[in-house]
Amino acid sequence: MSERPLVVVADDEEDILMLVDATLRAAGFDVMRAQTGVQALELVRAHAPRLAVLDVSMPELDGLEVLQRLRGDEATASLPIVLLSALAQESDVARGYELGASKYLRKPFRPSELIAIARELAAQPGGE
Repeated sequence: MSERPLVVVADDEEDILMLVDATLRAAGFDVMRAQTGVQALELVRAHAPRLAVLDVSMPELDGLEVLQRLRGDEATASLPIVLLSALAQESDVARGYELGASKYLRKPFRPSELIAIARELAAQPGGE
């Protein structure tokens, strides 16, 4: 694949946003960053990324609401979406998967785990 796959990353914590951005760029992805759920929706709809990584707890719209809206839109229904969250109870994880998350990554996470997940999901059809 000669073109770097685009990932939209949304997190309201600047340090996490920078870490995810740097990790994915080093692994060969292009990254667009958002600090709110509204910004994430706008970026996904405008740029058709191969993958979205969404923090669950964000202002305006949380990651679960963004996930629901993307799954409810025919243009983005098959977009691979990773939920990233400090909410690590089994009920939180189950809720994310019930709403259509492709993967649920608990904070703190290992950068190698994020890279493996991103590569797996970006290679799947439907993220284009």
